[in-house]
Parts: sequence; C-alpha cells; structure tokens
Amino acid sequence: MSGTQQDRHVLVTGAGAGIGEAIARAFAAEGARVTVADVDSDAAHRVAGDVGGTPWVVDLTDTAALAELTLDCDVLVNNAGIQHVSPIEDFPPQAFHRILTLMLEAPFLLVRAALPHMYAQGFGRVVNISSVHGLVASPYKSAYVAAKHGLEGLSKTIALEGGGRGVTSTCISPGYVQTALVQAQVADQARTRGIPEDEVLEKVFLAESAVKRMVTAEEIAGLAVWLAGPGGGMANGSSHTLDGGWSAR
Repeated sequence: MSGTQQDRHVLVTGAGAGIGEAIARAFAAEGARVTVADVDSDAAHRVAGDVGGTPWVVDLTDTAALAELTLDCDVLVNNAGIQHVSPIEDFPPQAFHRILTLMLEAPFLLVRAALPHMYAQGFGRVVNISSVHGLVASPYKSAYVAAKHGLEGLSKTIALEGGGRGVTSTCISPGYVQTALVQAQVADQARTRGIPEDEVLEKVFLAESAVKRMVTAEEIAGLAVWLAGPGGGMANGSSHTLDGGWSAR
C-alpha cells in the first residue's frame, strides 16, 4: 500500500462481484473510503464489510431516481454492466434498452451528479470500465457494443469539459475477463456460433488476442487506481486497452 488514495471518497458501481469488487478492494488498500454500489444487497454489504466501506444498494436502471442525485465522491468508477448474446433479428428490444440504460445512461447521470462536487474542490477522477468492444465490434452483441462505444464517447466529452477544472475522465477497455459475467456467456456463444461449449474459450474468448489468456479483474483494478492517482493526471480523455493485442490488428 502506497496510500495514493488516502482520504479520497471512491464510488464504484457493480462492486459486489467481479471487476467492480476487485476495484473496490484495490482502492481501499490505497487508503480510500469506498462506496460499494450494487443492485445485490448481500453482495454490496459483503464487500463493503470486507473493505470498511459503505454499501449502496441501488438499481441503476431507475434513471428517474438517478436524475435527482447529488454525489460527493472524489473518484467515480462506472463499472456496472450486463450482457446479452443474440443475433440482431432475435435480440429482444427490452434487453437492448436495459443494457443501454445501465451502461450508458446511468454513467451519464452519475457523472452529472458528481461533477458539481468535483468542480467545487478542483479535483475529480472519472474512470469508465469500457471494453475492447467500445473500440471494435463482435457479432451477436449489438447492445453491449453500442453501449460501450457510447461510453467511450461520453468519457471523451467529460474529459474536454472537465480537464480545465481539475476533473479527468478515462476508459479502461479490456478484452474478455475472468469473471462470472463472461462465464455466463459460454452457452449463448456456443449456441449462436454453432460450436461446442468447450471450444468457446479458444475460438471466441481468445481468438483475437495475441496473448492467449483472459484478463484478470486485478489487472483492471491496478490500472484504475493508477489512473485515479498522481501519475494519471495527463491521461485525460484516453482509453487504455488491456486486451492482449486484440485491438492492435
């Protein structure tokens, strides 16, 4: 622990498991006071208890409630996400809408709620957990790809508006990550592509990466802490890939 986040208030969404949990733990280890936001009450309380943080049980698709928020966080990590794998012609419109609401509209509303505090103190860090799918597309993920491309654009706009007022905005864009969210895609990926489930890792998850392994949540967390720390101040407006070379093609 180097204490780079000592006394900072860090809000992490989707922090009850996976990438968000790793990020919450990493910030807490650097001295931050962490708010663990998740729709799963048990998960939010478990992680918050472990890191000495505060649980916030919240449904981020309730945009009417988010529109009335004010937030006092110094660092906002927009991480919460879901996935649906289906050809466009079979993609349920309600699933498309829910993904964009959670992964694009909610980050906008949270940033909107946090910026007045950040501007008032002349410091703020917004770290958006995007994806390589915010930079390139893959079939059968129309909503996810659209949401992540939108998040990349939103992050750049925040960077331009906030940079002169002490607030930076960045994206982390990983490839497939070793999480339950990715594991839950195996059956749908096999079905939509017509391959056995035991071939999904090689033929889908690792097919485009020069480094033949998945990203770990801890690797993403380490980068998030750096971007929010003293060394990340000039990274404003940037997107950092952790995709093993996928987007280098």
